[in-house]
Amino acid sequence: MPAAVMSAQPGLSSFLKSLKHADVETSIEHFISLLKRRQIRNSRPCAIATTQLLLRVVATSRVRDAGSLIERVRKVGQRLIAAQPREMAVGNIVRRVLGLIREVVEEGADSDAGAPTSPQPGHNDSFQRPGLSGFSNLSQANSLPHHMQVASRDASPAGSDSSSMGHARPPLLSSHTSYATPGPHVTSLFGLLSHPDEASPVPTPPPGSQSPVHKSASSTRGFATPPTEPKVDIKAEVIDGIKELLDELEVVDDQIAASALEHIHANEIILTHTSSTTVQKFLINAARKRKFTVVHAEAFPNDHVDTHATIMTGGKKDDDDDEPEDRWKPLTSMGITVIVIPDSAVFALMSRINKVILAPHTVLANGGLIAAAGALTIAQAAKVHQTPVVVVSGVYKLSPVYPFDMEELVEYGDPGKVIGFDEGDVVENVEVVNPIYDYVSADLVDLYITNLGGHAPSYLYRIVADHYRVEDIVLTN
Repeated sequence: MPAAVMSAQPGLSSFLKSLKHADVETSIEHFISLLKRRQIRNSRPCAIATTQLLLRVVATSRVRDAGSLIERVRKVGQRLIAAQPREMAVGNIVRRVLGLIREVVEEGADSDAGAPTSPQPGHNDSFQRPGLSGFSNLSQANSLPHHMQVASRDASPAGSDSSSMGHARPPLLSSHTSYATPGPHVTSLFGLLSHPDEASPVPTPPPGSQSPVHKSASSTRGFATPPTEPKVDIKAEVIDGIKELLDELEVVDDQIAASALEHIHANEIILTHTSSTTVQKFLINAARKRKFTVVHAEAFPNDHVDTHATIMTGGKKDDDDDEPEDRWKPLTSMGITVIVIPDSAVFALMSRINKVILAPHTVLANGGLIAAAGALTIAQAAKVHQTPVVVVSGVYKLSPVYPFDMEELVEYGDPGKVIGFDEGDVVENVEVVNPIYDYVSADLVDLYITNLGGHAPSYLYRIVADHYRVEDIVLTN
């Protein structure tokens, strides 16, 4: 009998392996199907899969200019966002890559503009002076003081065209006269008399000589040399930037955990929620030097199984790999007391809590967040008891979207997890909903801790402006 071939379970690991041999279009359709079937979910797996896919898209694209590359990435991003709009990490990564392409183009343009050029040959190079290089005939006549314009006209040879000095004589200037355009410093008549030996602010050519500006422009026509620096390889620079983005996703949790000792103190009682990898690493890093107590809400009915597994045996990465190095020690093995409570007991215990630490699914531009169901109840109870709420999140979760319609942001799951269908009498008479996420407004959050440091909710708009371009915020048509 032929040996049975075991197919890998669809998920992040199988998708990353398929990227190595599948073509780009097949990989895009594969990722879209995984998003629709929710076989890749949560912010971190979606961000990693999107970054790896866009790396493949950019590497295999045959476009020659940056505009075509931007359009290619935008089209792929629109398809991915339409497949699962509530996974905002997908759109965040697409916007980061688009901003990276624009940044590479701008840096290349700046380097070309700053490249040194060879001096232009001309017959009157001796008359090229810095004071005249930035003026044309009209701008120079209008920006010079009146007494200098008169001197220039007197010095010009007879029969010369006087229209080159301007069609209208500007009004007399005094020490308090202002200019609409920047020009040389103007002094009063008393200032000139008091400083008779002061040099002229703008040198004038000797009589009988042609304007050096016109002479250099006419004599050097056809002698311009192209920039000596080579053009920037846009595709190579973008690929390097995407790889740096992948490195950021790998170390973001460790960077957040590095600041744990600044926020968690000895003998505190910490309340947390769900089985978040970021929160667990944050607490483990603090547990190495501090002793505290953790009260863990179980997040029933969507995440209570993973919460119990995290508390008892430690967690593992979201890609469901069973490798031992992907796991870490539970908090209990480090001498930390962990108490599991149902979500209904949060308000009763909040008076004993010193700090609340939450992990979001998405952070919005106004400072609010979308987190697992039950986070809103915890945040409201903390506000009543004046308990600080700290949110730990990577920058890749920060979205430039504003919550104009909160109903579109909340996802609902299987109501059978709340009440089984075997209880027919109850199910027929009630409407059962099972929200997977809650929206927590910005006024319920005290501090955000990201891989860039701690920030107030009112400062997040600045981080959005630093990481996303305005033209890339709206990706859908």
